[in-house]
Amino acid sequence: MPDIKKARILIMAAHGFEQDELLVPRDKLRKFGAEVTVASPESGRIRGWDHTDWGKDAEVELTLDQVKVEDYDAIVLPGGQINPDLLRVNDKALDILRGFLKARKVVAAICHAPWLLVEVDAVRGREVTSYKSIKTDVMNAGGRWVDRSVVADQGIVTSRNPGDLRAFVEKIVEEIEEGRHSERSAA
Repeated sequence: MPDIKKARILIMAAHGFEQDELLVPRDKLRKFGAEVTVASPESGRIRGWDHTDWGKDAEVELTLDQVKVEDYDAIVLPGGQINPDLLRVNDKALDILRGFLKARKVVAAICHAPWLLVEVDAVRGREVTSYKSIKTDVMNAGGRWVDRSVVADQGIVTSRNPGDLRAFVEKIVEEIEEGRHSERSAA
């Protein structure tokens, strides 16, 4: 059970991430003492989406090619419509996600980011929440969709939208401190 102050967390995102869904977890997890790294398919900065228009940028600290799953305790996947749609067709992003799942590390996805979990067949048989517009996608992939602010099922944490960020971050911390989930099957 790692202490959150010793945890290393990867946030994987691309252009079009929902601004608060990257910035709030990044900043709050850092306040808790975790080391948080933002990774993206390209170096430099990625542009956030702020509800109805482009928002703030986030600095990219690693490209996906530089990510080593074994260096991290958890991965956070911000939503928005654009970001997860770009990542779910990126083979390297999917390989990284599969690596976290196979190692039974904490995987946290909010809003539209469960699309990535659907893409790697990680929702089948699990209780999951998401933004309501992808409810059918989750259910068609075998997930048991529920309308709650945060859901944790064998180390996979999901939330619906930016209004759930407090519960989302608190559950990430709880799951990291709980440790690996040996019952979870690898994707």
